[in-house]
Amino acid sequence: MNAVEFPRGPIEPARSDSQVMADVTAIADGPLAQAAHRIDHDGYYPLDIMGSLGAAGAFGAHLARGGNRVGLALDAMRAVSRRCGATGFLTWAHDVCGLYMEQSGNPALTGALLDDHTMGRTFGGTALSNPMKALAGIEKMLLRAVKVPGGYRVSGALPWVSHIAPGQYCGAMAGVYRDDGSLSHEIMFLLHITPDVVLRPCPEFSGMEGTSTWGVRLDNYLVSEDAMIADPARAFIARIRAVFVLLQAGIAIGVAQGSLDAIREVEPVLGHVNQFLEDGAAELQAEYDELGGRVARLAKTPYDGSKDYLLDVLDARVQGAELALRAANSSLMHQGARGYLTSAAPQRRVREAQFVAIVTPAIKHLRWEMDRLSKEEVPA
Repeated sequence: MNAVEFPRGPIEPARSDSQVMADVTAIADGPLAQAAHRIDHDGYYPLDIMGSLGAAGAFGAHLARGGNRVGLALDAMRAVSRRCGATGFLTWAHDVCGLYMEQSGNPALTGALLDDHTMGRTFGGTALSNPMKALAGIEKMLLRAVKVPGGYRVSGALPWVSHIAPGQYCGAMAGVYRDDGSLSHEIMFLLHITPDVVLRPCPEFSGMEGTSTWGVRLDNYLVSEDAMIADPARAFIARIRAVFVLLQAGIAIGVAQGSLDAIREVEPVLGHVNQFLEDGAAELQAEYDELGGRVARLAKTPYDGSKDYLLDVLDARVQGAELALRAANSSLMHQGARGYLTSAAPQRRVREAQFVAIVTPAIKHLRWEMDRLSKEEVPA
């Protein structure tokens, strides 16, 4: 299935991959690396750094207007996640929100709003954790919509939505129900965080506190045609889900790369004893290189609608999560006590890798989907 193509809007001139990566890497290795502990420990939401990344071209390469350069978007996310997994996750959430907007074909979402989004002048995330699990048959859809003149009224609550704040926005889904209470279809829309949207603080997590994650409550929230991404939504989700999942590999690969850095950092002083540990730099580097090549190949055909392609994407995402877990744990073992300090990067990356393994789609969700696809079952 092909991507939806749209005329280019008034965006910045295209920049080469090398120019984008040079600027993104400079931001990641400089201001972001310096702020990583504050983001993780103090819950700092780094919109200033996100704005710089947007201006550098980190948020638009994967879009049709950016040449569908999904590989470049993955490389940018890797460079960011290498220094801070939380900001890597924000980058992913921002990227997929832009994907929703562009692929909607809605002029209200593909013009100036998308220009500002890709340049990091405005910010928006994604509220598809519950819908993705609901469409897979794992849990129920939590937002309910009713058709009204001019659009839909949506009510319900989502337990956690990331990369949102007052004045921002996110992509969301709701089930549309008939008068008899049966499900008609689903809609997808851009949820603007206006004063009538209730944001509730989440319980404190062990990591990723700088991602501005909130519980969201809607009470007869009006979704107008200008905010509509897809109605009905299932075909839209089928078209973009492989890109949605594949882009997350950039977070996993970046966290793994940062962990490899930490292993090599102590090699001169601890190599004589670290040689007795499993998952050394050489073994992890070999898998890292193999996974990187695999993801790069998949990124060349992001809208391949075949079942085999989707299975490959899901499997690569599982491999990325498992590699991040092993590499992060190994970096802590290699660094020893210095890696267990509260301020130590390996200690932070262990928690970041755990997040990569449980964020939607989690490893268990991915395997659920792979098993279902392999059997060609259709969820209820």
